Amino acid sequence: MREYSLEVPLLERRLIASWKDVMPAAEPYTESIEIRNQTLWVKISSPALKNDLLMQRTELTQLLNSKVGANIINDIRFF
Repeated sequence: MREYSLEVPLLERRLIASWKDVMPAAEPYTESIEIRNQTLWVKISSPALKNDLLMQRTELTQLLNSKVGANIINDIRFF
């Protein structure tokens, strides 16, 4: 996998897929998720939920990284 540079994209896909496992309550309000420059961008349709998630950014980052077993993201941005 490393030889063909497929390891990081695979881990990024796993991290995005683990969002619904880590945050099942937020999953119905999640409109899109993508990773750009080691930042997870999550579009949330509920302003109240977005505010709550902003306060948990650090914990969510650590939890998602530990879920895939690698340091894939450094930050989470909600929009």
